[in-house]
Amino acid sequence: MTLSCNKIFNKMLMPLALVALLAAPGSAFMPAVTPVLRRSPILSSRTKAAPFPNFGGHTGRRQPRAASIFFMSADQFTVGVLGDLHIDPRKMEDYETGKQQWLPTLETAKSSHGNVAMVSLGDLGESKSVRPAETSELFAGTTECHKMAAEYLGSFGVPYEVIGGNHDLEGLDEFDTDEANLEMFLREHNKPSAQFKRQIAEKTLLVGLGSTVFRSAKYTSHEVTIDDAQMVWFEEVLKEHPSTDGWKIFVFTHAPPNGSGLRVLQENHVVNGCCWLNHSDEKKCSKFIELVREHRCIKAWFSGHFHLGQDYQDSITFPTIDPKDGPYPNRGSCVFVQTSVMRGGTSRDGRQQSRLIRGDKKGFEICTVDHQKDGAVRVDATITYTDLNHEIGVYGHKDVAREGDEFFKVYQPCQGDELHPPDKGYIPYGKDGMLHVDEEVTKETVAWWRMACGRTMGMLNGMLVEYDSSTLAPLGLIVGADELVGKRITVLDSGLENCLIDDDDEVGMEGADCGGVSAGEMREQAVVMYDPKTGDTTVVQPNEDGSYWRKIVRNKMVRMKEVRRIKAAREFARELLNLQEGDQDPNVVSSWGPYTTTSGTAKRTGVAGLTVPAAR
Repeated sequence: MTLSCNKIFNKMLMPLALVALLAAPGSAFMPAVTPVLRRSPILSSRTKAAPFPNFGGHTGRRQPRAASIFFMSADQFTVGVLGDLHIDPRKMEDYETGKQQWLPTLETAKSSHGNVAMVSLGDLGESKSVRPAETSELFAGTTECHKMAAEYLGSFGVPYEVIGGNHDLEGLDEFDTDEANLEMFLREHNKPSAQFKRQIAEKTLLVGLGSTVFRSAKYTSHEVTIDDAQMVWFEEVLKEHPSTDGWKIFVFTHAPPNGSGLRVLQENHVVNGCCWLNHSDEKKCSKFIELVREHRCIKAWFSGHFHLGQDYQDSITFPTIDPKDGPYPNRGSCVFVQTSVMRGGTSRDGRQQSRLIRGDKKGFEICTVDHQKDGAVRVDATITYTDLNHEIGVYGHKDVAREGDEFFKVYQPCQGDELHPPDKGYIPYGKDGMLHVDEEVTKETVAWWRMACGRTMGMLNGMLVEYDSSTLAPLGLIVGADELVGKRITVLDSGLENCLIDDDDEVGMEGADCGGVSAGEMREQAVVMYDPKTGDTTVVQPNEDGSYWRKIVRNKMVRMKEVRRIKAAREFARELLNLQEGDQDPNVVSSWGPYTTTSGTAKRTGVAGLTVPAAR
């Protein structure tokens, strides 16, 4: 980058700013000539109209799924982006207020150029009972939920698109399968498929991908899973609309992709393995950022999921930065954007905000619609296209901090490049070939390192976490603070001379010493956690796939069944012991597999201190 962002911004946008001052309020990127009415080439992947229920005084029919038949400027467009709604029919005030705050902006866009739409990022219903006195059924994912959400989204007076989040197939009492739940979701929102594609302006597409898995999730049900069919479709869309032909694509998903660089929640999404799209599958998880790097037609990617506000600069990340500010982030031509929530009771940091996109052929603005400030519109970032494959981003403001915001930021390592060293938390190997964290681990310890196999680990808030080796995004929990705080960690070679398997009674393992062990870069290593006072030492073993982060949260259906089994066992024990109301419940524990020993012979299943006496 040879020119400063400010110089380029002044040179390219000052004339545009003068035009904008003469235009209607809030209508940035206005053309300098009178708009000409043209027939719209804009098409949506959804065209069928459906009856429009009454909502907030609106009568008539639901907005058709196709975009407007006519539009006034080929390149201008306006898109409203709504984060996780989590609609609760008992608490509709914030939704109605939020909609009324949106309407003037949408009406201005309709009269100025006509290329306008709303996009909902999913998680449409409250994930709890909304009539607890009558039923324990969760509201999210039910037919009632999606009827109400479709009614609300259709009441903005412009076409809308929606994609599924991790709660949108949660109608567990109503539907037995994800497929049946998804069919209802598509029907109620008049969608032919979980994904969508809408041409909003000349050479400009809105593309959305939706989560299609809940009951059948291999691990946590709250992982946002984009199925293989959507991925094939998405890649074809990118190939058919290359940047070299002038195409610009804005992507919408519930969760962001790995590599976005957005602020995440360690205490929730990181430790549970549901931060990123397709989080638990290493290859599929990395596919999104690979596509971003390959296809520079992707200009922006909007997501929700974290329920965090838009006042932080790292709620928006640019595809490149000034070299003086740090290493190249390698995000293609894509700006990643976090979207907040509308209802106060769903916000994790107290913000209530939505996103507004205003753009034309020269670039686009990313704005905040602040629902706590009467819908005030604030420009958060301005992106200017310098050519078909490059752009310059300028933040509109610094962090707008509130007390406690520091608890919503996760440390992410910085590996540096030829111009920048790794950050201060990086720990290299010592002359003895081992890696030592030369201090007792506390909640304040910050450190990271790379294993010989390429895996990356680090510590934050007293936890040991695995990071993606390419993007250095957090992947998941390895060791919790309950085990790690007060101990030390070292990484050492597993030892060519010490790799004998010492199970005398294990038939067939004789002579297996040192099988598969290398002394090179891929040498075998052990992550060891130890207490120097007591000598207690724990080896942190990798998973079968070579990763280290623990995929210990199963899907919600499995966990609900486990809870019911525990409840049944508790009732059985109370009856067996003839316990009366008010007596303390008996102690009920569960046992799980699969692995608790290095032995090749199945002998014991007890867990020391839990299902059998503690080891002495």
